[in-house]
Amino acid sequence: MTLTRAPAGAVRQGSLRELNLALVLGRIAAAHRPPSRADLATATGLTRATVSAVVEDLLAGRLVSESDPAPRAGAGRPARGLVLADQGPAGLGLEVNVDYLTVCVVDLTGQVRHRTVHRADLRPVAPADALAKLVEMAGAARDDAAEQGLTLIGAALAVPGLVDDTGVVRLAPNLGWRDVPVPALLAEHPPLIEQVSGIPALVVDNEANLAALGELHSRPPGPSSFLHISGEVGIGAGIVLDGALFRGVRGWSGEIGHLPVHPEGRPCRCGGQGCLEQYAGQEAIVTAAGLARAELPADTATARLAELAEAGDADALRALHDAGTALGVAVASVVNLLDLDTVVLGGGYAALAPWLCPPVLAEIAGRVLTAAWSPVTVRPSTLGAEAAAVGAAGSVARRIIAQPAGWLARSG
Repeated sequence: MTLTRAPAGAVRQGSLRELNLALVLGRIAAAHRPPSRADLATATGLTRATVSAVVEDLLAGRLVSESDPAPRAGAGRPARGLVLADQGPAGLGLEVNVDYLTVCVVDLTGQVRHRTVHRADLRPVAPADALAKLVEMAGAARDDAAEQGLTLIGAALAVPGLVDDTGVVRLAPNLGWRDVPVPALLAEHPPLIEQVSGIPALVVDNEANLAALGELHSRPPGPSSFLHISGEVGIGAGIVLDGALFRGVRGWSGEIGHLPVHPEGRPCRCGGQGCLEQYAGQEAIVTAAGLARAELPADTATARLAELAEAGDADALRALHDAGTALGVAVASVVNLLDLDTVVLGGGYAALAPWLCPPVLAEIAGRVLTAAWSPVTVRPSTLGAEAAAVGAAGSVARRIIAQPAGWLARSG
């Protein structure tokens, strides 16, 4: 038999099907109302027969479901709409932070179907032991998801540090992690997800990046460019420009917590001096408010600060004002550099936004060149403390929508 090479640029039949599946599913995911098959044919330029065949595959694979038809005027039966399915494949989101572990499951519609948090000071805990506990939590999440008709087919892990493109945590100063091979350590445990073609089994990323992605894709949609700041013990930032996460050359952008706000100030765990997180990190605020951090459970620190501030406690109000001022100095520098008009306060900052926003805005007004005629909005995160884990799981769900063929091959 003589084999002939396909012409340059030719598309294999299989590839064409994969493209059509992704095109149609993407349109359904982005639609403001459930589109009909006829709507999809118009929007994609595909024939109605092709759209019908693709939709049948998506229905059979539990990627979409039919919705009740919308009321319509005129003759004829109203067409049934199509929506993303709330059963089938789902994403697993994991987070390791200084004083907690989080696991959550997000389905294709973006709904959080499972979330658990384990509170503990993880600084004295070995990375392997912290990850082992996370695996235990993820196993319970997988079982709960299965009871809800969901199958986990990818995981993303958020960590408060610098992560290289192999998933190794190069430096997480507040955790005391350096060169931790997270994928290798997790590979020592039984698999948590079902592997399918085109979907990475595990992605490891900076928690502020994943929190920013969670905010970007939350509902209702916000601006396409913004600075998302996660305020925990450490402070990280995710930078979103024109709907895409800005990572920098090595993927390490957004370390706002280590911008110096007092160059000769307090020593920082990173080795520098006067870093923002030494003045506006959660522990710094708690200490300045006169609270004993060691005696205050991690899950109540932010709530306690908010409670005291609401009651007019002078020490809490002063601590929050000073933290907001330091934060505003750093934010103004970023806004001047990147020309952003929206700043989102996430993590523990979200609950403290009523007291942090005024001093932040005051510093922006005095330091940002364009503030007089182009105001900057500072607001709390839509997702709050859940942003990183939800953003992690949601990033997996969006990969499924972008590459549905692997799941369909597995399920078919």
